Amino acid sequence: MTLHGVSPSVVRAAIQRGDPLPGTRGFAGEVDGLLVRDVLGRYPLFVDDEAWAFDPTELDDPRSFPAGHVRSREGLERWGSLPEPALAEPSDGVEAVRSALERAFSTIDTDGLAIAFSGGLDSALLAAVFDVPLYVVGFPDSHDIEAARRGADLLDADLTVVEATHADLERAVPEIVAATGRTNAMDVQIALPLYLVAERVAADGFDRLALGQGADELFGGYAKVAKAPEDPRVESDTVRGATREVIETLPDQLERDVLTVRAAGVEPVAPLLHDAVVEAALGLPGELLVEGETRKVALREAAWRWLPEELATREKKAVQYGSLVARELDRLARQAGFKRRMDDHVTQYVESLSR
Repeated sequence: MTLHGVSPSVVRAAIQRGDPLPGTRGFAGEVDGLLVRDVLGRYPLFVDDEAWAFDPTELDDPRSFPAGHVRSREGLERWGSLPEPALAEPSDGVEAVRSALERAFSTIDTDGLAIAFSGGLDSALLAAVFDVPLYVVGFPDSHDIEAARRGADLLDADLTVVEATHADLERAVPEIVAATGRTNAMDVQIALPLYLVAERVAADGFDRLALGQGADELFGGYAKVAKAPEDPRVESDTVRGATREVIETLPDQLERDVLTVRAAGVEPVAPLLHDAVVEAALGLPGELLVEGETRKVALREAAWRWLPEELATREKKAVQYGSLVARELDRLARQAGFKRRMDDHVTQYVESLSR
């Protein structure tokens, strides 16, 4: 297969019109001799001089092909960028998000599908819409396992709990490093829960895993966005500008996540990253992203269409913390002699496991 995500005709039309959000969940590959990747980089693509591949392990010196670009005989050029739509009125913005979600959900085939479920807003939204099995991973007594059990009860859904062990982490780290080419602690901590839940889903006979990826970036889910402009991690002086900054980090994050899930044997599905949802999110005013202590305001209000109040308003922890994977990987590093006083001790430990 030379193109992932959509048919060649959709890509041709998008490039000809300069339409960055043509109603897809992303694409990458070759069309009519052109190498192309969608504006959010939802499908990984790698190059090594003239050679290219979807899997970086197939190339000698792989480099990420930039999102929103096309390569022809004349060279590399940008074909599309994220649009800057006019601000929606608050009442219209929530309805636009709700309509976009309905459109995105209607494109999902549930055959062979399971859901990575933490009990938070994003995965609960998927669990409420799609009648498929739910899976959560974490160490015993972790926040995510407790929240997922409560969420599954509220939704009357089937939940499989994957209890992680230290042996699981030690076994999975080299696999993740080999698949992604990344050894830094944060990337590996985020990838580990994805890998372990995807591995179990594959073992249970499913070939696709639905994830809530993209919701935090699109809808103002990060603390650094909520604190703009005081937080030094963002440059913008507005919540809306800071949200756009984190949206632009998605290609790098999604590359890691997609490669990790594929390495475990299943294909990731990200309904919340459908073009319609992206477009609706880009038009939201700041007050529909963050209001007071509440983040992802518009998504929460839109989610009332499907979720009970407890789930629509629930906050969640980042997966590496909610699953306790970050804590336990740090523990393993210290037990192996990589003390916290050492520079980036967890990364050093990861590298030692991957040699």
